[in-house]
Amino acid sequence: MSLQLHIYNKEEVLPLINTRKGETKLGETITFLDHNNLDEGLKHSTSKYVIFGIPEDIGVQGNNGIKGTRNTWNHFLSNFLNIQENHYNIGHDILLLGYLDCSNFLDKLDHIDPAKKKFKTQCYEAVTAIDEWVTHVITSIVKHGKKPIIIGGGHNNAYGNIKGTALALNKPINVINFDAHTDFRALEGRHSGNGFSYAYKEGFIKNYFIFGLHENYTSKNVFKELSKLYDTINYNTFEAIMVRKETSLKKEMKYAKKWIGKHPFGLEIDCDAIQDISSSAVSPSGFSVNETRAFVSYFGNLKKVKYLHLCEASTPENQSDTSKKIGKLLTYLVTDFMKIND
Repeated sequence: MSLQLHIYNKEEVLPLINTRKGETKLGETITFLDHNNLDEGLKHSTSKYVIFGIPEDIGVQGNNGIKGTRNTWNHFLSNFLNIQENHYNIGHDILLLGYLDCSNFLDKLDHIDPAKKKFKTQCYEAVTAIDEWVTHVITSIVKHGKKPIIIGGGHNNAYGNIKGTALALNKPINVINFDAHTDFRALEGRHSGNGFSYAYKEGFIKNYFIFGLHENYTSKNVFKELSKLYDTINYNTFEAIMVRKETSLKKEMKYAKKWIGKHPFGLEIDCDAIQDISSSAVSPSGFSVNETRAFVSYFGNLKKVKYLHLCEASTPENQSDTSKKIGKLLTYLVTDFMKIND
């Protein structure tokens, strides 16, 4: 089994664009790699942002989550390509790279009983292989002075984003994670719940801030571990901000900015943190879509931000309304990041 980076060309993408007389859709003006070699193509590209997808839910399954994140990339792409090209959304600033083809691993796992020990082992091995590819792609993009925008997939891919950026910059980076969970679980084999703990343990993270942690779904052991690492890991909770009103969203964003903003950092958005959004751990309580958009806009405006990662959004098969909603949500977040980051 092998992984492959599928690189798009314009002819492949054109059928996804719903052209309309008198309008220009973003998909008609975005750029594509002009060379089959990733480094050579990035070297010659003048675009500022590089978008690529990781359609998989292997890390999610390895962490006992709900399948469905494998479908999200296609639903995002069909929505994103059809928004309007205008002075807010500028096509030549964007390079649509492609996606990491994980279908061989997914097909194999779909034929293994999840109750068997072998299933978890296969998940861990597959995620490790995906990590290597994500690290390679992110390193290449950042090394060429561009900002990757990664559409997942599970939160396991944060590891490759962090490691790849750190390798490109030759130093550890800071990370802010908008998330209901820490994803700082034990180093028991790679899955969606321990991307940050692995990256931290291996020295790729300098400072880590978890924004909007849910108190009900964080174990005593995780809180204990975080308290030991208080000099480099910090967090706030959703309940303190939005339920008990002990502080405010604006105040906490400023506080988190001080923690990570003076050093190159990655911006991680886990859709589990957004209220009623279909995800691997959907919740009736969370930040609103507009609060999430404001968060992305705020941190996307910082000069030291190196990438945006949107993950854990789930689009179950045969649920077209949910798929359209997720595609539109991720498109809003991507364009919010690019508009403010110019």
